[in-house]
Amino acid sequence: MIFRRSLIRELTINAAGLFLVALAILFTNLVLRLLKLAAGGRLDTEGILPMLGFYALQYLHILLAITLFLTVLLSLTRAYRDSEMIVWFSVGQPLVAWGRPILGFAAPFLVAIVALSLFLTPWAQQQRLQYEKQLESRDELSVLAPGLFREFKRAGLVVYIESINPFTGTIKNIFLQSINKPRSETLSAQSAIIETYPNGDRFLVMSQGSRNVGTPGEADYQIVEFEQLGRRIDPAETESIEPTIRATPTLELLKSDEAPEAAELFWRLSIPLMALMLTLLALPLSHVNPRMGRSFNLLAAVLLYLIYSNSLNIVQSLIAQEKLSFWAGLLLPHGIAALLIGLLLYHRTRIYTFWRPPPAAS
Repeated sequence: MIFRRSLIRELTINAAGLFLVALAILFTNLVLRLLKLAAGGRLDTEGILPMLGFYALQYLHILLAITLFLTVLLSLTRAYRDSEMIVWFSVGQPLVAWGRPILGFAAPFLVAIVALSLFLTPWAQQQRLQYEKQLESRDELSVLAPGLFREFKRAGLVVYIESINPFTGTIKNIFLQSINKPRSETLSAQSAIIETYPNGDRFLVMSQGSRNVGTPGEADYQIVEFEQLGRRIDPAETESIEPTIRATPTLELLKSDEAPEAAELFWRLSIPLMALMLTLLALPLSHVNPRMGRSFNLLAAVLLYLIYSNSLNIVQSLIAQEKLSFWAGLLLPHGIAALLIGLLLYHRTRIYTFWRPPPAAS
């Protein structure tokens, strides 16, 4: 009982630290990616936080699987380095006896990974697509930010405003430049306001400005000054959401007989299975050989994880191309992983091996 409490406490501390570090790395990468999209005008600044949450949910199950693997591996490696394993073996306890408390600790992780992989991840993907469509269907002028040039490809405009009064909606010093048109058109005004008419039409009414049409220096170049000029704001178009396989609920994937759906179902089932296999694989990999250095097992663990995860991607593509059946693809990588775990455990628990035979009888 004392051993179990001590092990669970150490595993919990290591898991919390590793998860926070991995989550910080994930958030940093996602924030940088979203800020790049916002700087390029492809994402509104107020959509960064919701998109960050949706993306984080899509990667959280993989993050938990890696955290669980490293937690068990580092905890058992420390036990080897501090000679706690020698005490454990000296009282007649085998290495596989660590499996029960470790699997008990890993059970909540595995349940969370199953829920995320099968249900929450496709839900987050669907919600992200819906939110992106909502951002695209908003009125273009409603996403303007003072002091920044914004390009609106649907309207063919580049817009700049100096400031906007949030109470009256009055815009100060507005600039509009047409793009992708045969004749260049530039509008600038000292102020502007959005007016809505009873029939629902909306106009951007600009005051005290000028309109330049054509190329400067040519004969057809026109400069027109105006007191007021209205420009109709086209209503936002609501586009239908294209269904994607990654956003398809798992129950619908189970009902489908198509190869792409089977490949996606294989991936969702493979993540929890990979997490379980990696947890068991940490038992024999945690052995520290002083002759090979204390970090050799960590390098071997990273290499095996990369091979495992890449093999899942390869098998998924083969299933999608109908070159491999679903059940054969599900059995192949995870069966090999289970066989490798069995061989490594057998190697660590047996006393004599082929290259270390028993001593000759006298």
